[in-house]
Amino acid sequence: MNVLVVFLGLGFAVIGFAAAVCIILPLPRIRLVTRFRALGVLILACVAYVAVGYVLGEYGLYGRPGPWGWLVVLAAGFGILRFVLADRRRKPVAIRTPDKPSAKVPVPESPAEVARPDITPVEKDSEPRPAASPPVGAPQRTSAGTPVNGGTPAEVVSHPAPAAPRRGQVRRVPRTGTHWIDPGDDVRVAGRHLGGMVYVGSETLQDTWEHANNALIDPRLPVARLGTDLGGESLPYWPSYRDINPRARATYLDWLAGGRSDPRIGPGYVFLYFYGLERRFFQDAPTEEERRLLVAEVSRLHEAHGENHSVRRYLGVFLNAAAVVLEPHGEHKPPFARSAHELPLLLRVAIGQMVKSGQPLSADWLLEWYVAHPDTRLRTAVTRALAEFRVLFMLLFDDRFPEGLLLRAPKRRLRAVYRAASGTFEADLRSALGDMPDIAALSRPVTVAREIADEAAGALQKYSRFLGRNPNGRDTIEAHALLPELLWPHFPSAGMEALRHWAQARIDDGGLVPVEQVVERLEGATPDKLGKRQLTGAADALARLSIGLAPDPRFALRSPRIGEPVVLFRLPAGLTKLEDVSETYKNLLFHVAMGSFIAQADGTVAAKEREVLEDRIDTSGLRPDERARLHANLTWMLEIPPDVGLFRRRLRDAPEGTRHVLGQAALALAAVDGVIDPNEIKAIERLYSAIGLPTEGIYADLHALTARSEPVTVVAPGQSENVGYAVPSPPPEDHSVVLDAERVAALVADTAKVSSVLGEIFDDGTDAEEEDLEESLDGEGSDFPGLDAQHAAFLDELLTRTQWDESEFAALARQFRLMEEGALETVNEWAFEQHDGLLIEAYEGYEINPDIAAELRS
Repeated sequence: MNVLVVFLGLGFAVIGFAAAVCIILPLPRIRLVTRFRALGVLILACVAYVAVGYVLGEYGLYGRPGPWGWLVVLAAGFGILRFVLADRRRKPVAIRTPDKPSAKVPVPESPAEVARPDITPVEKDSEPRPAASPPVGAPQRTSAGTPVNGGTPAEVVSHPAPAAPRRGQVRRVPRTGTHWIDPGDDVRVAGRHLGGMVYVGSETLQDTWEHANNALIDPRLPVARLGTDLGGESLPYWPSYRDINPRARATYLDWLAGGRSDPRIGPGYVFLYFYGLERRFFQDAPTEEERRLLVAEVSRLHEAHGENHSVRRYLGVFLNAAAVVLEPHGEHKPPFARSAHELPLLLRVAIGQMVKSGQPLSADWLLEWYVAHPDTRLRTAVTRALAEFRVLFMLLFDDRFPEGLLLRAPKRRLRAVYRAASGTFEADLRSALGDMPDIAALSRPVTVAREIADEAAGALQKYSRFLGRNPNGRDTIEAHALLPELLWPHFPSAGMEALRHWAQARIDDGGLVPVEQVVERLEGATPDKLGKRQLTGAADALARLSIGLAPDPRFALRSPRIGEPVVLFRLPAGLTKLEDVSETYKNLLFHVAMGSFIAQADGTVAAKEREVLEDRIDTSGLRPDERARLHANLTWMLEIPPDVGLFRRRLRDAPEGTRHVLGQAALALAAVDGVIDPNEIKAIERLYSAIGLPTEGIYADLHALTARSEPVTVVAPGQSENVGYAVPSPPPEDHSVVLDAERVAALVADTAKVSSVLGEIFDDGTDAEEEDLEESLDGEGSDFPGLDAQHAAFLDELLTRTQWDESEFAALARQFRLMEEGALETVNEWAFEQHDGLLIEAYEGYEINPDIAAELRS
C-alpha cells in the first residue's frame, strides 16, 4: 500500500510540476489558452495529491510532508503566483504616442515576445503607417491606452493629439481586459497600424455574457493576410469582430489602417467601427473634449456613407442623442431631415425648450418639424425645388404669422432612451433632458405646416414639372419665369427683362413670331422638335410676364410645328393659370376654328367674314383675358388654317346628331356674309364627308336657310333624329346661293345654344389622359409609364432610399393605400417587363436593385 501511495503521489507531483513549468517559462509556442489549461491541471494535481495523503494517512498535510509533497506545494504556489503576475512580465499591446522628452521607451523583454504574429510591439525607430486622426477643427486631447475593465492600467501621459501619428513612445497595456485606444494614439495588430478610437483586448466569459463589445478587436483571433471582402458580403446584419471570419477581419483592419475613408467599404464595417464609438461615448464616461472628438468622427462617417439608409438612420440617431448630452439647453441648428419612425430627439428637445419658455415658433423650425414628421409625404415639387420651396414656405408663414406661431405646452413629458445600434446596451437620457414637454403630442403645428407646404408646393408645380423635363434648366429664363412671382426677388434672373422687351417689340410688329425663336429665347437653345409639354411650359412662362402665346396647346386643334409662327399678345397682369378657362371659351374656340376653315375655302377671307368672327368673340360675354386669347387664336388660324383631317379625328366617335349640329354650324358660318360661294360649298362638302355626314344633307340644310320660314331646329344629342328635310335639287356649281340673313342669324344663335355639345367634341380628353399619366397622388409628373398613378407615386418615394426595413415598407404601402404584398408584386412585375429584373429584393427587409434604380432615376 505504501508503494502504491508513493507512486500515486509521485505521478501527481510530476503532472503538477509539468503544469507549473508551462505557466512559468516564457516559451514562444505556449499561448495564453495553453497556460489557462495548465493552471487547471496544476490545481487538480495538488488537490489529488493532498486527497491521497488524507485518505491513506501516510503523506497527509497534518503531519510532516514528504519531499514530493513539498515539491508539489512549492511548484503550485510558484505557478499560481507566476500566472497572477503574468501581465506584468508579458509584453503588452504596443500603443504609439507622440514623443515626450522625459518619457522612457520600454524595449521588448525577449525575442519570443517580439515574434508574436498577432500583436507586434512598435520598435523605437520604426516608421509608422498613416492612421486615422481626429477630424480637422475638433478639440484635441489624448492619453495613453485606457483600461475599461479588467487588467492593470497603463501609464497615462497627457499630450496634444497630432494630425497624424508620429514616431513616439510605446505605452504598456495589459494583454487581458478591454482597452480603449485614445484618439491620436496608434496600436499595431496583425502587422497593421490601426490608429486610435478603437477597443483592443480580450473579454472574459462574464464580459461576453453580460455586456458584449461587438467592436472589440481581439488580437488572439486569426487574421488573413489579405482582406478581400470589401463589400462585407460575409458579414451578418449585426457584425461582431469576434464572429466574423479572418478574411473579413483583415478587410476591417486594413480599412482602419488606411484612414477609414475608403468609400468602397461596406456598411457593415462602418457599423463595426461605429459600435465602438457609441459605446465609448455612452458607456465609458469620457471627458467632454473626447466626446466632441467622437461626435466629429461619427459626423464624418455619416457624411461619407450616408447614402446607405441604415448608416444614415442609426448614425443620425446617435448624433441627435449626443448633441442633447453635450448641450441639453443649447440652441441647436435644425437638422432638416426626414424620419420614418419618430421625430428626431434633437428636434423634440429644441422645440420643447421654445414651448417651455413661451417662445413663438419661427418658420424654419416649423418647417423642420413638418419635414421630420413620420406622417409627412413630401411632394415631388418639394424634392425637386427644395431651395425654392424653403424660401416660399417661410414667406407664406411670415405672412400668416408675422409674430411667429405660439404653442401651448403639452402635459406629456419627454422621455428618451438611446438604444445602441449594436443592440448591446441602452442609455437613459432623462438626466440630461430634465423636465421637458414632449412636442410630439401636438398636432396643430403639423396641420398648419401641411397647409402652408401644400400651398407652396402647388405654386411650384409648373416650375417642378419644367425641372422634371429639363434637369439642367434651373438657370434658364423659362425656369425663372415659372417661379411664383413672390420668389423672383430671391432668385433673380438677368434675362427676364430682356425677354419682356423682346416680346413687347414682337407684339408691336403684329405678334407673329416663328415658334422656334420663342422656345430658343426661353430655353437658350433651338429645339430639334416640339412637344405639347414644351409649348405648354413656354405659354406658362410667358404668362408670368403678362404675355400670351397662341395657340395654347392645351386647347388647340393642333400645336404649331417648327417653321410655323405663333402669336404673341398682351395678357392682363396677374394671369398665371392659363388652364382655367370657361366652357364657353372652349366652345367658341371651336366655332372660330370651323369658321376660319370655311372662310378660307374660297382662297380669301372676306372682311365681312372676319368681322363676324371677331364680333362673335366680342359679344360672347367672356372675360377680357379669354377674349384676348380668342382673338389671338383667330389670327393664328387665319394664318395657319385648320386641316379637315383635324375635324375627322375630333369627331370620329361623336353621335350622328352632334355631327349634324356641327354641319349646320358650318353652313351658318359660311353664310354670315349673305352668300355661299361654290368654293365654300365644296369646303362644306369636304367637312360633311370628314365628319361622316352624307353630302346630300347639305342641300337639305341649305333649303332650310332659303325656303323655310320657321326657325331652324337644332338636334341635340339624345333627341330623336327622325326629322325629315325636303331636299331641293342641287344648285348649279357656278352660281352663288343667296340666303335669308334673318334665317342665317337665327341658325347661328341656335347653334350657340348647343355650345355644350361642341365643347364635348372640342375636349377630346387628350389633356385629361396625359394628366392621368403625368399626375401622381401628389399632383406631380410620373416617370414610370405603365404604372398607375398610385403605384407610380409609391415607387417614386421608394427610390429615395436603397433599403427599407419591413415596418417602413409596410408604412409606406399604407401611406399610398396599397397592400404590402400587392405593391411589391405590382412594382416588381412592372420592373421585370421594363428592365428585365426585379427592383425590390425581399431579404431581411427590402433592398432596392441599384442598377435598375439608376436607370429609373436617369
